[in-house]
Formats: sequence, structure tokens, C-alpha cells
Amino acid sequence: MGLFCRTVFISDVHLGTKGCQATLLLDFLDQVQCDTLYLVGDIVDGWKLKSGWRWPQAHTDVVQKVLRMAQSGVEVIYVPGNHDDRIRDFCGVHFGGVVVARDAIHQAADGKRYLVTHGDEFDGIVSHAKWLAFLGDYAYRALLSLNTRWNALRHRLGMGYWSLSAYVKLKVKNAVQFIDDFERAVSDEARRRGVDGVICGHIHHAEMREIHGVLYVNDGDWVESCTAVVEHQDGRLELIDWARVRQGRGAAASAPTRAPVDLFPQPVGV
Repeated sequence: MGLFCRTVFISDVHLGTKGCQATLLLDFLDQVQCDTLYLVGDIVDGWKLKSGWRWPQAHTDVVQKVLRMAQSGVEVIYVPGNHDDRIRDFCGVHFGGVVVARDAIHQAADGKRYLVTHGDEFDGIVSHAKWLAFLGDYAYRALLSLNTRWNALRHRLGMGYWSLSAYVKLKVKNAVQFIDDFERAVSDEARRRGVDGVICGHIHHAEMREIHGVLYVNDGDWVESCTAVVEHQDGRLELIDWARVRQGRGAAASAPTRAPVDLFPQPVGV
């Protein structure tokens, strides 16, 4: 089943790393049709380049898929993040139909305007203590390695994808406080710019909620949650949990006599 929408927002793919769920992302991109695709930062992991990339065929397939979308008429806008910050040197430049922008203002079909930014500039650790950010990244990768092994075991047992790393992160009190502080800081910037909301990434935590009159939307990532945000033709925003959608498709295929599975659930938070 395809998903026809006006705009798609994805971020934090981290191509070049072991934790990247490129196969799931390809499955999503093959099922979606849109007019505009926003790449909201950390698509390619430049930090990992310093210690050696892991680049299987699926990662190349993701790049080729995005370029084919651009060549077919989809407007592709790349808003770099902290892991691919070198690309910020090329803001305004077009690469194979992909335009690079520091940030963007997206106007939805219903007239609402959203600031589109990766969000790392509102992370005090990344902005003011980069060495600590690198240390945290190292610890995070160790957790993701454990997450990969955990899901390999689940796959062998016939179970679907479930992010152990996301679960652990949300059980740590300091991490929860960091997420809340980040969400409020990004929302404050959207309010300062006079827009209706903000669409971002960076913290690998998909969310859609109103904060003091501003709609905060985080499209998640393709390392832990495997989520994206889509804008429907009427301007409505929806948070898509693709791992859950894919499991629903599998359930529908294995049990055709059961009630239909809702492959694209109702919007979260709107």
C-alpha cells in the first residue's frame, strides 16, 4: 500500500554507521510519493568518517533513491545537522537536484508555517562542549551496538524490530530532562520567528505536541525509532512509525481472514 502525501520529513539516518536502518528507510521511500522531501540533518555521518565508515549496499541504495526522487521532480531540501555539518559550507548549492539550506520555512497546504531545522544549535553540549558531544556519541554507539545484537536475536525468534536503546534512553532521568529542555528551546525559536511550529530532528526522539502555542514536531530517526513526519494534502501532519507499519503489513499478509490492519495510523498529537 502506497502513501500519497504532500511533504515528507526525515532526519538522523546516519548513513555510514552500523546502526543505520537503511533497509527500513528504503522500504518507506519505496512506499511513499510526495512533492517535497526534507532531509533534516545527520543524513550522512561525517563524525564516523574519522574512524572508518561502514557502508553496505543498502546505504548506497538510499542515496540513489533520493537522487532518483529529485530527478523525477520531487523537491529535495537538505538541511544539514551536526554530524554532516561540513555540508553547511554549500548552502544554496544544488547537487543532482538536491538543494542545501541552513534551515527553511515550510508553508503547509493549510497556510501554517513551520521552521525546519536540524536542532543541534539548540543543544548546549554540541554548541559549547563539542568534546563532550564526541564522548557522548561514543557511549551512544556502544548502546546502539547492543541494540543491533538485541534486534538480531529478536529477528531469529520471529519478532519485530524494537529499540532497546530508545527504551534505555527514556528511562534515564537526565536524558528525559535534556529532551524536555531541547523541545522548549527549539519551540522558543519558532515563536521568536513568528511561525506556527517547528519540525526538527537531532535528539532521536519522535514527538508531536503543542508547547505554549507552538507545534513542536520531531521526526525521530532511522537508527532507533525508524520514524518520519508526513504532511497530507490538507496540511495535516502525521508522525509515521514505519517499524510498526511494516509489522502491521506482515500481520495482514500472514492472516488475510482477520480484520484489516491500519497501516497508516491516525496522527499523533494533532
